[in-house]
Amino acid sequence: MFASTFCGEITKTQVDVELSNNERVMQKIFIVGLIAILSSVSCLVHALEEDDVIQLYTQRQLLALIATNTHLQQVRKDDCQLVEDIKARAEIVKLPSYQFLYGDMLAYGVCVPKDAKYGVYMMEQSAHQGLIEAIEQLGRYYHIGQFFQKDLKRALRYLTEAASLGNVNAQLRLVDILSNEQGSPRDYESAYHWLHNSIISSEKKRMRAQSLLEKLALLMPQRVIERAKRPLLQ
Repeated sequence: MFASTFCGEITKTQVDVELSNNERVMQKIFIVGLIAILSSVSCLVHALEEDDVIQLYTQRQLLALIATNTHLQQVRKDDCQLVEDIKARAEIVKLPSYQFLYGDMLAYGVCVPKDAKYGVYMMEQSAHQGLIEAIEQLGRYYHIGQFFQKDLKRALRYLTEAASLGNVNAQLRLVDILSNEQGSPRDYESAYHWLHNSIISSEKKRMRAQSLLEKLALLMPQRVIERAKRPLLQ
């Protein structure tokens, strides 16, 4: 009788222990499953947040936007969300492409309060660091009297620099100015040389270049024209 009772107690105890172990296993499975679910939800939320965040432009992207004169349009398209990042890269990191972008934003009041004086200063900083588009733009502004008083001498200085570095817009404007007998005849050969050797994808712009070169050629001796037609690399 004693043995039977004892065995019964052992069996009951074992069952209780087994149930307790099973409960712990189930708890662990539940906790692991809950963690996995929470982790998945967290990743999903993070992914959705990233989709809503506007990524800052790479140097390549920004230079492409500037080259096509769509940089301000892109800033507006991005709902002005990148203003502080753009400002930091212009003023603190001093990247010339971002100095140019921020300068244009200030000059025209795009996503920031309009401040033409500081905007032009930022453009000048960009130009001093060698950004060709900034050099061309300053030359154009001096030529047409945008933000500055018209100053042909300064315009020619900037445009000549940008043209020598391969900026087609600067080359076109420089040849246009010279073909109207403004500036020095000493610059005819170089201006003709740069534009004549430019690769221009736009048919309309290429036809304009041809017309301007023909006009400038009327002011040049034939031997100078032939010399100006030499390839860029010999």
